[in-house]
Amino acid sequence: MARVLKVVAASAAGLFPRLWTPVSTVRTSASLSSHPGAVPVWNLGRLNHVAIAVPDLEKARAFYKNVLGAEVGEPVPLPEHGVSVVFVNLGNTKMELLQPLGSDSPIAGFLKKNKAGGMHHVCIEVDNINVAVMDLKEKKIRILSEEAKIGAHGKPVIFLHPSDCGGVLVELEQA
Repeated sequence: MARVLKVVAASAAGLFPRLWTPVSTVRTSASLSSHPGAVPVWNLGRLNHVAIAVPDLEKARAFYKNVLGAEVGEPVPLPEHGVSVVFVNLGNTKMELLQPLGSDSPIAGFLKKNKAGGMHHVCIEVDNINVAVMDLKEKKIRILSEEAKIGAHGKPVIFLHPSDCGGVLVELEQA
């Protein structure tokens, strides 16, 4: 059994080399107070949404609404992020359909490489985005902006570099 765990641990270390650090006991406020200079605690929350880049927002919106019968919102332009978004409510989470606003949008670049569109990022809620940013920087996880921006839900968000996250673009959103 110990041999199997070593193999699994070695495999995981190869997938996420920047995240492979020994894990101590669970951090709590009480345990931090006895250690001056300890990093404040932050916690991951629920999966907020999975973002899908689409070349035609109305066509994608119609598919989820008319074919799959999902509850689908109206398009909302977010010029500060270079996209228009439509949220598809799935009950326990959402999908975020993204269409670029202009050729300099990050989604435009994604669609040049993926003509039909596809999964762009996952968004996970955190209970303290500022503390999460400080902690992740200490762990050498690259953040794609200097500071959090206000996202589509009106809450602060940051994006983590996919090379540091197993090839996945991860968005963290303040819960």
